[in-house]
Amino acid sequence: MSRIAVLKGGRSLERHVSLRSGQRVEDALRRLGHEVTAIDVGTNLVGRLQELRPDLAFIALHGREGEDGTVQELLELLGVPYTGSGPSACAQCWDKVLAKHLMRDRGIPTPDFYAFSEAAFKDLGAADALPAIEERLAFPIVVKPARGGSALGVKFASTAAQVPGALIAAFSYDRKVLLERHVAGHDLAVSIVDGRALPVVEAVPNDEAFYDFEARYEIGRTTFLCPARLPDEDAARAQQLALDAWSLFGCRGFARVDLMRDAQTGELTVLEVNAVPGLTDTSLLPQAADEAGLGFDDLVARLVELAQPELAA
Repeated sequence: MSRIAVLKGGRSLERHVSLRSGQRVEDALRRLGHEVTAIDVGTNLVGRLQELRPDLAFIALHGREGEDGTVQELLELLGVPYTGSGPSACAQCWDKVLAKHLMRDRGIPTPDFYAFSEAAFKDLGAADALPAIEERLAFPIVVKPARGGSALGVKFASTAAQVPGALIAAFSYDRKVLLERHVAGHDLAVSIVDGRALPVVEAVPNDEAFYDFEARYEIGRTTFLCPARLPDEDAARAQQLALDAWSLFGCRGFARVDLMRDAQTGELTVLEVNAVPGLTDTSLLPQAADEAGLGFDDLVARLVELAQPELAA
């Protein structure tokens, strides 16, 4: 029997999602025969880990500090093995602007975008550039915080008059914002486990035009199709793009890559890479794993094995 600490909760706006992921992981680990300690991450994290001395930390911590490489750096300092990607991959995936620049430089298609810091608007007159941005991206424009998850702070601007309000909303979540060309089409996700792309999942919101926070996490708000309604060649292309992004950022263990498929052109573009994807009962990675024949307990066991092979149940 191995001692595994499940890191969850924390102080980010995604705390409640993290608690749900963490609880589901805890239950699976206990069924697999491990000794499990749940840690609601806070100011005493290092002390708790030093006292517990776990064989492994299972990171189910979403949002700031869990996905940005912070807790990964601490675990490496303490010499505690952990699930998922390392600090560098997490930091790059967490910053959507940095990630999109890296993908564009590598030739991985991603929707056109512009990004500005709050200081650029306050001190450099970036607001005067908005008409040019709006002309180049065309409406509607997606405005989102540069760092964050679960679609928190993401707004659509259908007209120039809606852009300032969308910017204010995004700036309430982060000091840097991303203005991105909207792709009308299919929300897709490709989850990857140990370098293997799982079946593509399509998220179809039932009542909303946008796959927002509520659509993601409230049961019944979204229909999930796995495998997605795609021609075989498009599904294969989506999986390859996801693997290209996985390789670019140096991910390990598991991750989820979010994409869009343009309804008119069929073009596939990568939106972002999630280095610590959700593991709730509405999350996409478990659904894809199940379609691939990997039940939730088997998935958790595999993630443990990838992080620390000698702990495999």
